[in-house]
Amino acid sequence: MQGKQALFDNAGMLIRLNKFFKPVEHPFNLESDGRQKYCEWEFERGESTLKLYLDSCKCGSDRHMFVGKEVLDVGAGGGGKSLYYVTRGAKSVCAMDISENYRDEALAFAKRLELDKKFSYAVADAAAMPFANSSFDVVIMNDAMEHVRPPEKVISEVHRVLRDGGRLYINFPPYGHPFGAHLSDVISIPWVHLFFGEQTLIKAYKELCDKLDDRDMRINFRISKNNSGEEYFSYINKITIKEFNRIVRASGMKRVYYKEIPLRSFLAPVASFPLTKEWFVRTVVCILEK
Repeated sequence: MQGKQALFDNAGMLIRLNKFFKPVEHPFNLESDGRQKYCEWEFERGESTLKLYLDSCKCGSDRHMFVGKEVLDVGAGGGGKSLYYVTRGAKSVCAMDISENYRDEALAFAKRLELDKKFSYAVADAAAMPFANSSFDVVIMNDAMEHVRPPEKVISEVHRVLRDGGRLYINFPPYGHPFGAHLSDVISIPWVHLFFGEQTLIKAYKELCDKLDDRDMRINFRISKNNSGEEYFSYINKITIKEFNRIVRASGMKRVYYKEIPLRSFLAPVASFPLTKEWFVRTVVCILEK
């Protein structure tokens, strides 16, 4: 993980080094190039997301997760995966995100798919949800745990809005992931956040975005200023596997399934070793029950 003093603090060096790495496919780039909308990209990946949970049951199908249930999708982004959950038999799905950037597009996509009668979109802070106690049978957080602030409060809110016996499905990449900095739309260097300090990353990210038509959207989406006026990456909370499990233990919910998926199968030994797992786990998968 990035320590107090990074090995390198030169944005120019980072940008030059970045040229040697193959660009990573990213939904921001697909949309800006006119190839595919974000919500469509998400919808196509709904099935692969739910496959992460199939080992938790013996039925071999994801339909048990949603059939006849009222579902909340926290950190839904473009709402594409939320709409995929509707196709799996959900009674209703509410997509929720703190940003309103994708709400209109998600609602239009739902109408185009003829799923709008079972779909809604709420713009809200996951740490202060606008829902009554015991409102949902299922809450799912797909690639959201690493973004919410503060994560302890969000899990507490999930506990509040879940009905008794309801389940929370979580999957996320820990901060030590090769692209855990979430800058791969323009920076393709794996583990770049382990070698360069945050201010250097911010400077390089902004410079690499300068040539893009949607520059302001990307920068405002990822970067904010603290009370001292210093810029920081507000889009991620830098959660580690260790920190996540501490939050789970304090959540008041029962852990019914847990798995750490390595970057590659041959890396399983280092992905399971306590001193190295933070860098070699691709995805943490967890199911909690109220």
